[in-house]
Amino acid sequence: MYMNMRGLLEGENLKLTSIRDSDFYSLENWFNDVAFLRHYDIMPATPKSKKELDELLIYYGDSHERCIYAIREKKEDKIIGVAGFDNIVWTSGVATVFIGIGESAFRGKGYGKEALSLLLDFGFNELNFHRIQLNVISYNLNAIRLYEGLGFVKEGVCRELVYRDGKRYDLYQYGLLKPEWCKA
Repeated sequence: MYMNMRGLLEGENLKLTSIRDSDFYSLENWFNDVAFLRHYDIMPATPKSKKELDELLIYYGDSHERCIYAIREKKEDKIIGVAGFDNIVWTSGVATVFIGIGESAFRGKGYGKEALSLLLDFGFNELNFHRIQLNVISYNLNAIRLYEGLGFVKEGVCRELVYRDGKRYDLYQYGLLKPEWCKA
């Protein structure tokens, strides 16, 4: 488990914080980076305008059914990605988790694992979720390895749901229950 007395959302190398106004430039770069968008979302990988990004942040900050956090590298307090929960059903203790490491220099180095572990600990042990689920496109093999390594179980397939570059890809559905996380 990653939670410790330093803070609920703080790990060895990272911390999860609110998104700051000063983070907007980084967010704008990531949401105009087709390589990032192709792994982050199932929607067409189209660049986002400032207005669209503003609306996205308002969407995540304006409801009890979702939340978004900045993933920050602790040494320089630099935003390197985003993570959070969506589609929260409080009465059932269920949420959909999402994560994206926007800074390419930080991908493939364990930051995603640390950030997701912090978020799972927070979701299960502070927000009292019973189930955390996610969706991942079948070609995102690094993410699939991460999710399965953290104990997520593949529960379903939406066949040929995603259309990219003239090809169709499956969308995998994964779930993790609190007792499964607590034993890990």
